[in-house]
Amino acid sequence: MASVGNGTEESGGGEEENFEDAFENIPVASKMDLKCALEECSMALNLFLNNKFSEALELLRPWSKDSMYHALGYSTILVMQAAMTFEQQDIQMGISTMKEALQTCQRFRKRSTVVESLSNLVSKQSVDQLSEEEMHAEICYAECLLQKAALTFVQDENMINFIKGGLKIRTSYQIYKECHQVLQMTQGSKSKNETYHQFEGGVNLGIGAFNLMLSLLPGRILRLLEFIGFSGNRELGLCQLREGASGSSLRAILCTFTLLVYHTYVSLILGTGEASLQEADRLLEPYLQKFPNGSIILFYAARIDILKGNFEKAQLRFQECIAAQQEWKQIHHLCYWELMWCYTFQQNWLQAYRYADLLSKESRWSKAIYVFQKAAILCMLPEDDLKRTGEDIVSLFRQVDGLKQRIAGKSIPTEKFAVRKARRYASSQPVKLILPALEMMYVWNGFAIVGQRADLTENLLVTIEKEETALQNETNRSEYYMDDVCMLQLLKGLCLKHLGRLMQAELCFSKVIQSEKQIKYDTYLVPFTLYELGLLYKKQDEREKAIRYIETANLLACLFTGNFSNREGC
Repeated sequence: MASVGNGTEESGGGEEENFEDAFENIPVASKMDLKCALEECSMALNLFLNNKFSEALELLRPWSKDSMYHALGYSTILVMQAAMTFEQQDIQMGISTMKEALQTCQRFRKRSTVVESLSNLVSKQSVDQLSEEEMHAEICYAECLLQKAALTFVQDENMINFIKGGLKIRTSYQIYKECHQVLQMTQGSKSKNETYHQFEGGVNLGIGAFNLMLSLLPGRILRLLEFIGFSGNRELGLCQLREGASGSSLRAILCTFTLLVYHTYVSLILGTGEASLQEADRLLEPYLQKFPNGSIILFYAARIDILKGNFEKAQLRFQECIAAQQEWKQIHHLCYWELMWCYTFQQNWLQAYRYADLLSKESRWSKAIYVFQKAAILCMLPEDDLKRTGEDIVSLFRQVDGLKQRIAGKSIPTEKFAVRKARRYASSQPVKLILPALEMMYVWNGFAIVGQRADLTENLLVTIEKEETALQNETNRSEYYMDDVCMLQLLKGLCLKHLGRLMQAELCFSKVIQSEKQIKYDTYLVPFTLYELGLLYKKQDEREKAIRYIETANLLACLFTGNFSNREGC
């Protein structure tokens, strides 16, 4: 079987051509049993990871209405495409195809299904009556249901669709739980053939992803979800995903990608403090060997370089990723976003503007953020450079409010933040934002990344102190004056912390907290500064102080901007 897994097959320099030749010579099968379906889907996966997206779809299409795995693979690629383009037509196509995939999977499920007849699974005898096809049908059905729910949230923001999506997720989770029980009860009785290990990989992915992602929710929400039957055990989730990633099933790459997302994005944005770049490197290495030109693989390799502070190397890798394929332009957009931040960390504002401009013109994911980011970067340019761009900063900021969107009936927090900040340009007498690109860097937790580079952190500190002096010398102070002073103190404190000048950092953070009653608009500054001060005390092993400040930050954040339940704590 042509599985991916972590094991590397024999490969030479012409491996990519071999995949193309293999695809061209694949005859249309006259019948499709489970084993053949798994083998053909593995071939489609190899094509997909080698940037042959259309070929992968064409390989899966003929049997997409008669084979559960072809249906799952075909619809999954279309769902990914919809998530990337955010085009309503693609979203509708993804939902429609996933609905057909669910119907295909349903035909293979046991008439009295796992979820509908929970009592039947108490008996080991009834579990042994499940055929291999029926076991796989449950897993495939659960995966399809989960993806359809995700697209339902994106498609429409009304409450009915939100409830429908929630019910689909709950049903999917229940199926995974029961499949996990089936797996545990059949460990000694079912023959451990290849199809059984494929089922095992599906369970690893489902149980792992659900537990990991639910564990990242705020504590009060997680307790409510646990009350209605969900589980958010992070250790169990990571364990299941690692087990799945180490295997050779079709889902091994999906387990790997889930872990990579966790280590390279989720941990950093939520501040869980548990990211492991060593594990990310180890997970990715076999795929880099096997798919050296795979755009998705190259993207993660470049992202890991960013997190290590190797911005120059990351920039080269992102360019390789862009050059690797032209079919899915949205992968280019992922690269543009990362390149924009690479150049922002280096304060190469013209290059950062170039990629922000491309995103604002080409990508549909978050127009409000892209336009705000573009305007924020333009604010950092010298006057002559700004004139050469031909851009109007005031006009850009005024566009932001009209570009915000809702997903699952909810506003996107970063968009809400951008809209609030952009309001300073709404009046006939705009009040300029102070270092907005660096403020957004903090919002996206970028100081934790650039802080690994003392040279770049020193450069940022120089920029902040220069702006601090200019602000102090202002004779005509606006109503935002103290908000701006405190924001600069927060950013200055972060730079000092990463440079190891901890006492000076503490003084900066303390100034913000002492100015709480003078802050008029940017109320997020105090809870976030309390949080940063708590982390500073944690860094100095002052545990009790750290706990006190982080708990106070969480209390204030609940009132103002959300909470820190998921961020790095004590």
